[in-house]
Amino acid sequence: MRTSKQMQREKRRQLDEKLALSHPTNELLEELAANCTKDPSPDNSFQYAFALSKSRSVGELRYAISMLESLIKNGYEHQVDCMFGSAMAHYLLGEYDKSRHECEAILRNRPENDAAAELHTASIAAKDEEEEKKVKQMAVGGTMAVAAVGLALLFGAAGKKY
Repeated sequence: MRTSKQMQREKRRQLDEKLALSHPTNELLEELAANCTKDPSPDNSFQYAFALSKSRSVGELRYAISMLESLIKNGYEHQVDCMFGSAMAHYLLGEYDKSRHECEAILRNRPENDAAAELHTASIAAKDEEEEKKVKQMAVGGTMAVAAVGLALLFGAAGKKY
């Protein structure tokens, strides 16, 4: 029987596979940017920002977040979609806590939102894995420090004998 941590990690792996296949092409982004320039309506801005929220570029992800937050502040009618796009961008940036908080806000109002639930679970799993890596790195670093002190003492004691 799998534990809930294993299930979370499996959900994260599945989401990461989906995201790897959903990065927007440059052609699509250029087309959406041109539409946004010609007609800067909230709908065109949303389409462009949402596409950017799945980008591989850090700058594009940050820009997507700022555009989506602006749409929310200005009362855009599809606020949940804006929040989800922002959560996705935060996730891709490795900002798992921010992604999780956005998903929780969505799920408080729309508990049936499967996409937000999936991203929420993946964000928790990613944060857990990140924390485990840090702990392992600290353990390895601590072990190496102890070994270095031990060697220094050993060589220091050996040097005094001669």
